[in-house]
Amino acid sequence: MILQQKIFAVITSLSIFITIIYLVKRGKLREEYSWLWLLTGFVILILVLWYDLLMLLTKLIGAVVPTTTLFIFGIIFLMLIALHSAIKISLLNDQIKNLAQKVSLLEAQDNLSEGEGFGGE
Repeated sequence: MILQQKIFAVITSLSIFITIIYLVKRGKLREEYSWLWLLTGFVILILVLWYDLLMLLTKLIGAVVPTTTLFIFGIIFLMLIALHSAIKISLLNDQIKNLAQKVSLLEAQDNLSEGEGFGGE
């Protein structure tokens, strides 16, 4: 890996660290998700500084070029993030549906206790 690539990768990983810390401090990113992004920046930094490890991973997966290894792991990482987000969205959708049903039942119960029928008559 040439020096220019190493410098770019180190700056990128440090930028990830700084951005994540900033987002957590501002309340834009919950702490429960920050560890994943901090880990990502740390792994990038390790692979840049320990190039032999990247070469070993490249040989283990049968890739020819180390950049292919990085792209493969990047794609796997993005797929896992997308899967995690889809699971969270599904859970939130179910929670919203349940809350809407409970609110509707409470409103109907309130209307009945006030002597009104269903439909607000």
